[in-house]
Amino acid sequence: MAEVLVFHHGQGLTTGVREFAEQLRQAGHTVHAPDLYEGQVFDTLEEGLTYAGNTGFATITARGTTAAEKLPAELVYVGFSLGTLPAQKLAQTRPGAKGALLLESCVPVSKFGGAWPQDVPVQIHGMDADPYFAGEGDVDAARALVETATDAELFLYPGDRHLFTDSSLRSYDEQAAKQVAHRVLGFLDRVE
Repeated sequence: MAEVLVFHHGQGLTTGVREFAEQLRQAGHTVHAPDLYEGQVFDTLEEGLTYAGNTGFATITARGTTAAEKLPAELVYVGFSLGTLPAQKLAQTRPGAKGALLLESCVPVSKFGGAWPQDVPVQIHGMDADPYFAGEGDVDAARALVETATDAELFLYPGDRHLFTDSSLRSYDEQAAKQVAHRVLGFLDRVE
């Protein structure tokens, strides 16, 4: 089974993110889900992003790096939206990464110093009309990553919701989230 490090999105370590982590545990994986917001959970994405902006996105990413340092290097990194910053950074720069699952966000690989490591498989999931994922260029970064990486997949789901994978939020899309979970579990079984 895989050892997985899950980073939450901009609203914090919500019940839905915890449930996702538990779903992976129930499948037999070892899962860590650190709280990058030090106990803060926000009712809206705007409030959470304001907190992240005031704290500093570099600080939030550094908290993720610190959490990873306490764990073995052979991890699969999972990031929900904002959480893809530390997930993608660690998958690209920390030797030993087993894979990356980027949910609802992807940044250009150049942000973290260059090319995607050829031995690190990656899956990216997002909605095709999500104003953040599709509207702010993340889908373009995802497509570029898929074109250059050896083992990369991009899955687009119909819809315009952001954070559609978090079962505790109003933006949750049960059908799409079930597809994501199925593909994530298949990915983890493949990279263990």
